[in-house]
Amino acid sequence: MKYERIYLEMLMSINNKVGREFTQQALAKACDLSISTVNHALKPLEKMGAIQKRSKSFTVIQPKKLLIYWSCMHKVPVTYKVYSPKRTSVIESEMPEGLFTCYSGARLYHDIDAADYSEVYIYADPKMVEERFPFNKREKRFNIFCLQHDPYLSKYKQTPLPLIYADLWNMDTWYANEFLKQAEVRLNAILE
Repeated sequence: MKYERIYLEMLMSINNKVGREFTQQALAKACDLSISTVNHALKPLEKMGAIQKRSKSFTVIQPKKLLIYWSCMHKVPVTYKVYSPKRTSVIESEMPEGLFTCYSGARLYHDIDAADYSEVYIYADPKMVEERFPFNKREKRFNIFCLQHDPYLSKYKQTPLPLIYADLWNMDTWYANEFLKQAEVRLNAILE
């Protein structure tokens, strides 16, 4: 998730209208990574024309390319999955502390309610999720997915829309596309 921290930090800076220009050093500090890691993460972005690099700084000139590239390389790191017969809204209300993503995150944090959904995804401590929703060996389906919680995400009170977008990009349900469309409309207004 090291590179992903970098891409999210850049997209959130643009999203929050902080700017599109970065120094490798400041980005490394913000993401708690080395400058060499930042430089390595920037190579494909420079190659595709998403950024314009200078000796110690760079500018994001095509943020949409950055978002799409990140979404394509992003992995949804499931650490615990389980089934609960409860309604989705009840599952969400009973979740331990964490950051909802995908459908729940889009609806709860960004007021995107594109379709009914039956799965809940959350960045949280898997042990805490398992305490609330114990595993049943007989159940072969899943509707609760706990994702690996990167400590970097702790700086956010709610899941950033670019991360929700990257997570949704990797979902294979028909309604993921409906959520993606609405998230893209919001992001386009900022990223273009």
